Amino acid sequence: MGEYAAAATLRPRRFLSMSNAENIFLVGPMGSGKSAVGRRLAGRLGLAFRDSDAEIESRTGVSIPYIFEKEGEAGFRARERETLDLLTGQPGVLVATGGGAVLDADTRERLRSRGRVVYLRTSVDQQLARTRRSAHRPLLNTPDPRAALERLMQQRAALYEEVAAVVVDTDGRKVGAVVDEIVSRLAKPADA
Repeated sequence: MGEYAAAATLRPRRFLSMSNAENIFLVGPMGSGKSAVGRRLAGRLGLAFRDSDAEIESRTGVSIPYIFEKEGEAGFRARERETLDLLTGQPGVLVATGGGAVLDADTRERLRSRGRVVYLRTSVDQQLARTRRSAHRPLLNTPDPRAALERLMQQRAALYEEVAAVVVDTDGRKVGAVVDEIVSRLAKPADA
């Protein structure tokens, strides 16, 4: 836990005009660009980047698909909830959450109360294009990935909207353009 605080204090604070919060949390479905956008945005804002799925893998020493196989989705979600509680409690971080993190009401409240939440919105078509070669997405281990993504979007879209302070569309956009829009939107007062 101390490593997060140390990492956060080593990063320069270049973006000081955000109101209310120094932490940024990215939510959205798989394939929305949370990791790619998060890395670049964290560098731009002088925040320490954390990916919740990578952190879970690091803490457990096994892959997400292995956790799903051995513990099921419920076991993974418990680990995700605990990990996000630790990560979001650190100062000066940008956290890319897993696509299902918003399913937990306590996690949604922590995200809202501990930083600014940005929802990276993307279509199912774009998700399919971005995830088609990925072998590490257990929820897409199905004969019909499109149906799985549509079902997940129906379950989660309203929760992403509920928790978000900022919503940015990512379909067909380059990472740099998405980062530029987020920086611009975060610079505005929360009620603007």
